[in-house]
Amino acid sequence: MTPAINLLKKNGIAHQVHSYQHDSNASSYGLEAVEKLGLDPARVFKTLLAQTEHGELLVAVVPVSGTLDLKALAQAAGGKKCDMADPQAAQRATGYLVGGISPLGQKKAHRSFIDASAQAFPTIHVSAGRRGLEIELAPQDLAALCDAAFADIGRSA
Repeated sequence: MTPAINLLKKNGIAHQVHSYQHDSNASSYGLEAVEKLGLDPARVFKTLLAQTEHGELLVAVVPVSGTLDLKALAQAAGGKKCDMADPQAAQRATGYLVGGISPLGQKKAHRSFIDASAQAFPTIHVSAGRRGLEIELAPQDLAALCDAAFADIGRSA
């Protein structure tokens, strides 16, 4: 079990865990999940960490089929500028390895934002905290557990 799955169980949140054999040569962890699990890429979300101009780490959950709009994230967070967080800093702050960072069960809480497109689906998929492991849950449940806000932070590829 991962901290993300344990958090869902502890809170009695309806979810499904999906696993697949991770290929260490995969160029995109999220797109690998889409391919191996036969999922709609619009419903599979990646968890990214960005840093504000003041050094605050933010969690951004966006569709794997697109990219994070850093300017939109900064605006949603009430700032002017964001940059992607250093991968090592992201791993230290979350307790997860890059490619398996879950928005759930992180070592410490960070302000979190979920792309508004997630609200169009009854369930979405996010990392369960390990490469090759995905959680399917309602976007509203994810937002409640992460104390996240929905915002237009994703950009189509």
